[in-house]
Amino acid sequence: MDVSQRGEIKEGKLTRQIEAQTAKLPSIDWLALAGGSMVISFVTSIVFGRKPLGNFFGLWVPSLLLIGVYNKIVKLEANMEKRVTRIEANITV
Repeated sequence: MDVSQRGEIKEGKLTRQIEAQTAKLPSIDWLALAGGSMVISFVTSIVFGRKPLGNFFGLWVPSLLLIGVYNKIVKLEANMEKRVTRIEANITV
């Protein structure tokens, strides 16, 4: 973690790479993946009677939702950063 001249914390190279990959999917897609995981979990455990496998798929839901929320926060932060930069540029002119 680096600190910029303004005292802000800069993210590392790995974090930027992860954000670049997760930003390729819209936030709604992460929600859809979580919903699909719930459906697969239900079908696997109830219809096919394989509860351990159904639980395996069900455990993906919180992780997918968390990635979706993280994705949304990163996009909002980037948007806010662009606005602040634009406002600062207008003030200094």
